[in-house]
Formats: sequence, structure tokens, C-alpha cells
Amino acid sequence: MTALTYLGGYPEPLKAQVLQLIEGGKLGAFLAKRYPDSHSIQNDKALLAYTMDLKHRYLRSSAPLAKVIFDGKINVIKDALGLHTYVSRVQGNKLKAKNEIRIAALFKAAPPAFLKMIVVHELAHIKEKDHNKAFYQLCQHMEPDYHQLEFDLRLWLTWRDLEKGAQ
Repeated sequence: MTALTYLGGYPEPLKAQVLQLIEGGKLGAFLAKRYPDSHSIQNDKALLAYTMDLKHRYLRSSAPLAKVIFDGKINVIKDALGLHTYVSRVQGNKLKAKNEIRIAALFKAAPPAFLKMIVVHELAHIKEKDHNKAFYQLCQHMEPDYHQLEFDLRLWLTWRDLEKGAQ
């Protein structure tokens, strides 16, 4: 099951269904039918506006964001799909904190639901640093289909890798 790099923690029957889709050459069609649209967020300014809209809608009283960018250096397998960094700096006798969100550049070409899922995930890290129950509840508050989108995103990444390998 080397083709299922992104589905490591899922049950075997589910992985078997995914393998059937892959072997039948139907994974791409399945994803295209489910997520036919693409988004228009192609630069850092648009990503910042999109992220801030979600932040103001769901996390109004949370810490401010200093930067939101697409980052071409994020390696999907080693690092993550997005990164939330929290930097504390001493300025005089005060401690200043800076929140930054970096989203992997591959999401410029992803369906809009996947971009939203990643942004929601990174925004949730502003309030909850760890991947715990409260973190996932906050993700589901911002995006009710969060867990399904996370699974479908993993399918999309698998399909993307298979397409790259076929070229």
C-alpha cells in the first residue's frame, strides 16, 4: 500500500476502497465530480483577505495575525500543508507575540473546500496549540464538514502524487 502515504491512520477497509478506486482509474473522476470548482485566491493579498474574513467571523477576540502567505517551500510530506508560527519577542519591558500562517503553494490549484479546510486548521491553532479534542471541535465549528474534507484532501494528495508518477 505504498500509494496510500497520506492515509496511514485510516482503517484497512477504507484503504481497500481507496485502492479499488485507484486500480480502477476512478479516483480522479470521483474527486472531480465531488469538487469540480477551483478558487480564485492566487496571491498572498487575496489569501490574507480570505483568512481575515474567516478569522473575524469565528475568532473575533483571538490574537491578531501578522502575516498570511502561500509558501512554496513547505514540503507536503515532511512538514505540513500549512504552518502556524507563534513568535514571541521582547520589546523593552513587554513581550510581543506575532502569529503567522503559511499555506503550501499547492493550494493555489486546489478546490476551494480544501483551501478553506487548511485555513480553518491553521486559524484553530491560534486558540488551541495542540491537536486535541478542543482543537478539532473548533475546526468543526468553523467548518462543519472538517473531517470529511480532511479525508478528501488526503485522497486528492494521493491522486496528485499518482498523476505526477504517471508523467
